[in-house]
Amino acid sequence: MPRRDFKKDKKTGNRKKFFVRRRKACKFCVEKIEYVDWKDVKTLQGFIPERGKILPRRISGVCSLHQRKLQTAIKRARAIALLPYATD
Repeated sequence: MPRRDFKKDKKTGNRKKFFVRRRKACKFCVEKIEYVDWKDVKTLQGFIPERGKILPRRISGVCSLHQRKLQTAIKRARAIALLPYATD
């Protein structure tokens, strides 16, 4: 049975090593936060880069349930100008 952590390169014949990434744990599930508060700007800013877009699940590491709650919280905070829609 071949080993899964090594694979030969077709051109050079050298072996490449592949690392299996561990799944990110949801920050809200780990801290047992049920409600994502739209007034907590400090927490929400961690999920918005400098350009003002909402980070996707695969990058932020949040589960699907909390990603939906996070999305609505960010949109509510933007509506009353706690967070920017975009930067100049």
